[in-house]
Amino acid sequence: MTFEGAAVFESATFAALAAFGSAKFRSGAQFLAATFEGAVMFKSTIFEDFAMFGAATFRPGAEFSSALFEQDAMFRLAVFGGDAAFSSATFERSVDFESATFEGNADFGSATVERAASLGPLVCAGRVDFSGAVFGSPITLSFAARNLECRRTRWSSIAEIRLRYTKVDFDHAVFEYPLTIAAETDPFLDSRGQQVDETLFASDPDASVRMASLRGVDAAHLVLSDLDLSECLFTGTVHLDQVRLEGACSFATVPSGRHWRGWLPLRFTQRRALAEEHHWRARQPAAVPGWNRAASDAGRVGPLQLAPVYRALRKAFEDGKHEPGAADFYYGEMEMRRHAGDIPRSERSLLTAYWALSGYGLRASRALSWLAVCMLATVVLMMGFGLPQDDPKQRATGTVPAGGGKVTFVIDKADPRNPTGNRFTTKRFEKAMKVTLNSVVFRSSGQGLTTAGTYIEMTSRLTEPILLGLAILAVRNRVKR
Repeated sequence: MTFEGAAVFESATFAALAAFGSAKFRSGAQFLAATFEGAVMFKSTIFEDFAMFGAATFRPGAEFSSALFEQDAMFRLAVFGGDAAFSSATFERSVDFESATFEGNADFGSATVERAASLGPLVCAGRVDFSGAVFGSPITLSFAARNLECRRTRWSSIAEIRLRYTKVDFDHAVFEYPLTIAAETDPFLDSRGQQVDETLFASDPDASVRMASLRGVDAAHLVLSDLDLSECLFTGTVHLDQVRLEGACSFATVPSGRHWRGWLPLRFTQRRALAEEHHWRARQPAAVPGWNRAASDAGRVGPLQLAPVYRALRKAFEDGKHEPGAADFYYGEMEMRRHAGDIPRSERSLLTAYWALSGYGLRASRALSWLAVCMLATVVLMMGFGLPQDDPKQRATGTVPAGGGKVTFVIDKADPRNPTGNRFTTKRFEKAMKVTLNSVVFRSSGQGLTTAGTYIEMTSRLTEPILLGLAILAVRNRVKR
């Protein structure tokens, strides 16, 4: 059907099927406040002039697949009672979905939006799908939706996406210019300054935005603001070290509380962790409760793939002058290196010792605990074997020539005797503590010691300052600006 003149169906009611498939509207189409009680089909329809569907009601939804909008398309305040399909549709000029409501899904898959400056704000109770769509000009997208899928979506200019209540999937999306994905804390406002109706989300108090996947994305121009990244998949993201994280972007954390692995109690120090580390640890035979298992489409990655992801995020936090956050990702990177199967056994042993002694130089409490244990062991060993029975006293020996003359004395001190009897006394504890405290600051105590005590002091002067230095390093990494 071809409409040569203006086609006006303002306030019309279509009680049953309304099929305009492959029709041509050459001088404008007006369906303002129209009501479609039955199925609606505008598949492959060509709108050569404006298309006005403002305040229209589509009871069971609508299909605009492969439709061509050569001029402005207006769906302001439209209500879609079911699914709405705009797949493969082409919008050559502006498109207006301000305050539109989708009670089902909104499918814009493979659509082309050439010159629109904005899309929304709109409300969708289901999924907004822009997979394979192409945006040809700067645009702002504003959605309150359950899910937003932008798989292999292409942006040819700068863009900003502002969201509420949404879980976002950006798998293999392509953008060559800066793109911002941000969570909107307050309800959206329309062009008149009034709040957009979010009744569809009245039962959901959590308006946070959760990122599901950035796999295959070149993140060199990506800005993430106030997003929940606890479920986000990062493996395969390119230039992840250049991503900008603004506001309160949150990551998953390690399991809290005390856990048991056989008879051994475990308690994880809280830190930021990737969702993929959760998935990997949950697959291990002796996994403790609290690690989240992966969904069926999340893929299977291990330490070899996760180590460079942690390294890239660490650099992104360091470039953003967020040193405490960078420290968490450094810890994750070292954990993945320690568990990777491609490093020599000697290197793994060294990393294991570094982890056990100080948490890779990030756990001051662990280093101080080991320091206290070493100092206590040094005190006990000194009291038992290091301190002599009695303090050796100096003595002078010499020969007086007959008839007088010059006397020469040799000042000597007896060798320390190994202790006998009661070795653990208050006096000996005080001396042992003095020796130990001096060893922590790498100084000799000046105390006469037995042979065993000399070696004990040498060992403590090597190990205890290292542990003290690791504790200081851990504190510095947590307070560094």
